[in-house]
Amino acid sequence: MHFHDCFVRGCDGSVLLNFTSSSGNQTEKTAPPNLTVRGFDFIDRLKSLLEAECPGIVSCADIVALAARDSIVVTGGPSWKVPTGRRDGVISVASEALADIPAPFDNITTLIQNFANKSLDIKDLVLLSGAHTIGISLCTSFSNRLYNFTGVGDQDPTLDSEYAANLKSRKCRTQNDNTTIVEMDPGSRTTFDLSYYSLLLKRRGLFESDSALTRDSNTLALINQLLQGSLQNFFSEFAMSMEKMGRIEVKTGTSGEIRKNCAVVNS
Repeated sequence: MHFHDCFVRGCDGSVLLNFTSSSGNQTEKTAPPNLTVRGFDFIDRLKSLLEAECPGIVSCADIVALAARDSIVVTGGPSWKVPTGRRDGVISVASEALADIPAPFDNITTLIQNFANKSLDIKDLVLLSGAHTIGISLCTSFSNRLYNFTGVGDQDPTLDSEYAANLKSRKCRTQNDNTTIVEMDPGSRTTFDLSYYSLLLKRRGLFESDSALTRDSNTLALINQLLQGSLQNFFSEFAMSMEKMGRIEVKTGTSGEIRKNCAVVNS
């Protein structure tokens, strides 16, 4: 959620806003990349606790940044200091989420460019992709790799065939399945560890964008470096990239607002 928030108009809580007929725009929440983002109700609960304690002080954008850090801690990952003081944006547009959030179908050139647009380098790209060690996807983000990779009913040859067969028989049984959820790091989806990177080298990255990291010499070297290093080393590097990401185009001072309710702008 934090990642998808920061990549669209900066880390400003715009991903949390609901569609209202007055704005006329579908919000980021409704865009395809955000359909598997969950926990909006959890952010709302945190916000109401904070509003009861210190009304109008803590932004929704800060809550998302802090909750992201804490969720990594809870799954056994690193902690880091989250600078606060972000303000909430008042604009949220679905088409921007579709344009700005890196897609599961992206190749390495596109991924590097998407990250560079947000002042993140290839090291950040490899490290932040490591967050795929936790969480889930819908079949729609990768079913073309199983059923119709080049438009002739074929499978992606860069995907491990045993893994592909397993996905087809147990998870995404048809090409049009848009409800089944699939773990991004099978068997370890609630544990923050290095297994995502090990799977990449076995050609078991779920998305084309995961697999793409192994086909560029620079990103592959970074993956190998992480796997040869300690878990602690990955943790500290990941934490630094997360803190860097949390500073993307933040609103401070008089720009934006402190929302009273995370799902709607203040009237």
